[in-house]
Amino acid sequence: MTNQDSVPSGIDTTQMSHARAYDYVLGGKDNFAVDREAAKQVIALAPDLPALGKAQRRFLLRVTQMCADAGITQFLDIGAGIPTAPNVHETARAITPDARVVYVDSDPIVFIHNRALLATDENVASIQADVRRPDDLLENPQVRRLINLDEPVLLLFIGLFHLVTDAEDPAALIARFRERMAPGSYICISQFCIDGSDPAARAKLEEISVNSPAPMTFRRRDDIERFFDGFELLSPGVVDVQEWWPDEKAPPTMLKVAAGVARKL
Repeated sequence: MTNQDSVPSGIDTTQMSHARAYDYVLGGKDNFAVDREAAKQVIALAPDLPALGKAQRRFLLRVTQMCADAGITQFLDIGAGIPTAPNVHETARAITPDARVVYVDSDPIVFIHNRALLATDENVASIQADVRRPDDLLENPQVRRLINLDEPVLLLFIGLFHLVTDAEDPAALIARFRERMAPGSYICISQFCIDGSDPAARAKLEEISVNSPAPMTFRRRDDIERFFDGFELLSPGVVDVQEWWPDEKAPPTMLKVAAGVARKL
């Protein structure tokens, strides 16, 4: 999406989008100059940012695979971002061919991409909705059609809650989702973490996001752990995203993303 002629109406190409900047970090092409410039400013201070982005992506896919192996057949990817292959429904369907997946994002351009590129059959849908309104999201007709909340589900919140401020109370939002989830469901969260992050790179990331639709909020690891209250946190707990699969550790990075997975008993 580097060509201005391809910009859908109503999209502001002068304002940085976290989803498009993340797409650039992952090597994608669905981004604009403002997104690339923002990402480059952070990469100048933390050159391993692309490695961190890819580690977070591997985490997402491995948790999807783990939950599909455990018998989960429905997946709700909230804050899905611009499509990157392989994706959630491809990964889940390699294990469970009839897996049902809904991709959710509040960014209109992400919704357009996901609807065009991912929602290719009746068991995959893309919707535009906001995590800050859990009940509206869960009552969306497409979610109700594909996701049965009386049965276990995997909720994915990958790289999302650092875009939700403390004033918007992410712990309360997660608790509302938990109340609606069936026992045996899983929740997966990753977000930028203060602990161990390079201060200059962190400050730059916070600075460039100030005028974006969602300013960046880094959090301490123990605050992120509290997001899992009411769930059984799986081993190894909330750790750097590269360390969640100890059999295949990646080198540490200058910025830190903390990640964890939990099950509702």
